[in-house]
Amino acid sequence: MTFTPTPLDFRSDTVTRPDDTMRAAMASAEVGDNVLERDPTVQALEERAAHVLGMPAALWVPSGTMANLVALSLHLQRGDRFLATRGAHVLSSELGSAAWLAGGMPDILEHDGGPGRPSPDALAAAIGQPGPYFTLRTSLLCLENTHNAAGGAVTPPDEHAQLLSVAKEAGLTVHLDGARLWQAAVALEVPPAALTVGVDTVSACFSKGLGAPVGSVVAGSVAFVERARRMRQMLGGGVRQGGVLAAACLVALDRIPELAESHENARRLAEGLTEHGWPTNVPDTNIVLAQVPDIPTALAWLDSLGIRAVPMAGKVRFVTHRDLSATDVEEALRRIKSGA
Repeated sequence: MTFTPTPLDFRSDTVTRPDDTMRAAMASAEVGDNVLERDPTVQALEERAAHVLGMPAALWVPSGTMANLVALSLHLQRGDRFLATRGAHVLSSELGSAAWLAGGMPDILEHDGGPGRPSPDALAAAIGQPGPYFTLRTSLLCLENTHNAAGGAVTPPDEHAQLLSVAKEAGLTVHLDGARLWQAAVALEVPPAALTVGVDTVSACFSKGLGAPVGSVVAGSVAFVERARRMRQMLGGGVRQGGVLAAACLVALDRIPELAESHENARRLAEGLTEHGWPTNVPDTNIVLAQVPDIPTALAWLDSLGIRAVPMAGKVRFVTHRDLSATDVEEALRRIKSGA
């Protein structure tokens, strides 16, 4: 009989599943038609999320991709140039919707200010000076915190403020992709609102590491959210009795402090992989990028050991989360070191 090891899933923190407490909250949620009027549980989530993010208002949407697309669609006019860091989710993981649907012309900022972020000087140079009417108009800066492809890298508040200052001085709108903003806040030991200061809009996700099955918010001014509600409807996001899903997101918000455990597990995983001969980043949060000689071969070998990972930015990505314990991390390292 062939022995099949227990699968250890490091592909993403989106693989986390709602536990009994979250399922009970979903089952007992008060609901209404969130298109015809307002679902009461969705409304409660939106109000709480806006407060936590330090924004005047927030809108629940089914996914982080939709949250970003809603924001970009409202910020950009057709043909506008927008700036985002290399490997940003809005550039590499949203199937070109920023250009195809939002109508923006993307341009890349390198990570010369640290992992996942440009320097203020590089940003200023990229923005440039306004040209004649027949040149591209740069109108939007997209930041990402944490930066997925940079290994879950965190942008601290002081560097965030410097980038915001440059963008605002040039008259740019700023959208923050904060899909894993909760991770950044826990790593820096600051409230999430400390990382949104000055932005026009921010997205945040409840299904990455917090156990919710689905759901994000996009937050901004009251006027923005009114427009965003219409855009969400255009994109097919008019979920009816959404309170069943919003209830899970409310439970997820209570669990933000627990993300510290996955950060510690990521640090231990990075140490062990480096000892094995796979150099890694020093993780700020819960994402580990390991350098290997051949990515497809490494992934196939890991899969044979019952360890699931994915390629990212020319490396192998491992993501720790609430459904992987410290014991699971040690077991993964044991399998990697022993080859069995």
